[in-house]
Amino acid sequence: MEESMYQRLEVAIKRLKEIDEELMDENVMKDIKHFREISKERAVLEPQVEAFTRYKQNIEDLAGAVEMSRDNDPEMSEMGKEEVKRIEEEQEKLEEELKELLLPKDPNDDKNIIVEIRGAVGGDEANIFAGDLFRMYTRYAESQNWKIQMLDENPSEAGGFSLVSFKISGKMVYSKLKFESGAHRVQRVPKTEASGRIHTSTATVLVMPEAEEIDVEINPNDLQVDTYHSQGAGGQNVNKTESAVRITHVPTGIVVACQTEKSQIQNREIAMQMLRAKMYATLLSEQQEARGNERKLKIGTGERSEKIRTYNYPQNRVTDHRIGFTIQKLDRVMEGELDEVINALIHYDQSQKMAGEE
Repeated sequence: MEESMYQRLEVAIKRLKEIDEELMDENVMKDIKHFREISKERAVLEPQVEAFTRYKQNIEDLAGAVEMSRDNDPEMSEMGKEEVKRIEEEQEKLEEELKELLLPKDPNDDKNIIVEIRGAVGGDEANIFAGDLFRMYTRYAESQNWKIQMLDENPSEAGGFSLVSFKISGKMVYSKLKFESGAHRVQRVPKTEASGRIHTSTATVLVMPEAEEIDVEINPNDLQVDTYHSQGAGGQNVNKTESAVRITHVPTGIVVACQTEKSQIQNREIAMQMLRAKMYATLLSEQQEARGNERKLKIGTGERSEKIRTYNYPQNRVTDHRIGFTIQKLDRVMEGELDEVINALIHYDQSQKMAGEE
């Protein structure tokens, strides 16, 4: 192991002890923001320290195994040699594990997300494709035992959605779906196309980490709140009450709306969640630009102009253009089997960080 890496891990041990001492302090418990920050830091440090502790124990065990391998008893010597081989192999794996654990962590990885999908270029076919993407992410969420909550939707007459917003809650949701922001392109023969020609349409996906009130400060005086009659299904109650809520953040011009619940209070609460997420995503994008180190994957920036992926139905092919990754499993991907694509993106991101390109 490199000396610099060894020293970083020694610092991690010291810092973990400091945090544990801080967490015993009642005053720290009262400062919610600080408590949350050091708790997150501890969650990052703990696996590093545990793996490093195993690594150092192995060094001691290796010395004993080497000594055993030099024993005059052939049987003892052979046992020692086998133990040396086992420990050395484990050390290699531990060192690789430690390299990954020391990579810069995205503080939003453990957050829930708010997803917004819009039909873009291609008219009805773009809206239908937006519906297909919504179904794909829903199926994937189900496979991960995540929870889906509808936030807003504008169904298209031809099928799909011109806009659909939803929240996905669960373990490490953002860490897996943060690379999905951008323009998704579909190449296929539309159901509405009689001549059977292949059309190209696009839908945009925006993935935003859920933001808490502590993450984003919103002045109530900056908000313009409008109520109106819901347009979706819901019986007589929808038409008789102004339960739908639209909130405009005047300084930024960000507009959010929700009409999925029967209660105006519930819709307003959901709309505020959406507003915080959009403002937080904007803040993250500005911070990345200020640091001048925005990565090629444009994590969480929602670059809608960038075509990140193509779904080619005639060839049953899915291609992610950012990393040059292609699989001939479009039918399975559209059923929510996204792990192969997502893992390729995560691996690429980690390799970029290891190469020092962040």
